[in-house]
Amino acid sequence: MRNRFYSMMFVMIVVLSFMVTGCAVNFYKQSPRSKKKIEELSAEISELKKQQELERKKFEETKEMLEKKLKTEIDDESISLEMDERGLVIVLSDNVLFDSGKAEVKEDADGVLTKVAQIIKKKVSDKDVGVSGHTDNVPITHSSWKTNWELSTARATNVLHALVERGVLPEKLSATGYGEHRPRETNGTEEGRAKNRRVEIVILPEFQEKREGLSEEEGEADNIK
Repeated sequence: MRNRFYSMMFVMIVVLSFMVTGCAVNFYKQSPRSKKKIEELSAEISELKKQQELERKKFEETKEMLEKKLKTEIDDESISLEMDERGLVIVLSDNVLFDSGKAEVKEDADGVLTKVAQIIKKKVSDKDVGVSGHTDNVPITHSSWKTNWELSTARATNVLHALVERGVLPEKLSATGYGEHRPRETNGTEEGRAKNRRVEIVILPEFQEKREGLSEEEGEADNIK
C-alpha cells in the first residue's frame, strides 16, 4: 500500500515535469482530461498526506498511553509496543494470557486486556483491530489440539472475545491464527521460542484503506502521455 502511494507521487512528478517542457502548451490544448486528472490526483495526494500525518499523531498518542498503562508489563518484557508497516502493534507474551497448551484466557490477564480495551475505545475506536495468534515450532503432544495452528487460532479468537466483552466494537475486530509460521525470533533457542509464543493486537491505519480507492485513478495516471 505504501508503495502505491509513492507510485502516485512519482507519476505526478513525471507528468508535471513533462508539463514544464516545450510541449506544455500542446499538452494543455490537447489533453484537458489529463489536466483535470492531474489536478484531481494532486488534491487526493495532498488530502492523503494530511490524513497520514493526523493519524500518525493519534497513533503516537495511543502508544504513549499504552506505555504508561502497561509500564509494569513492559518493564518485565511480557508486553512490547512497536510501530511497523501494519500499524501500532501490541505484542503480548503467551504466558501473560494463557496457561501452557491452553487457549482459555487466564483470569490474571483481565487487568492487561481491560487496559488495552479502554485505550482502544478512548483513542482509536474508529480503527480496525486485528488479533493474531502465534506459537513456536514445537509439535503439540500433550493437549487436545491437532496442531499449533489450531491452538494459535483459538487463542486469537478468545482474545478477540475478551476485547468485545470489554466494549471494543466487534465489527472492528478480526482474528487470525498463524501457528509457527511467522516467528519473530529463531526457534533454535528457548529464549527465541518464548518470544514466538505470543498474541499480537494490531491497530490498523485507516489511511491505507483510503488509498485502496485510488487504484483506478493511479492506473489512469500511469497511462497519461
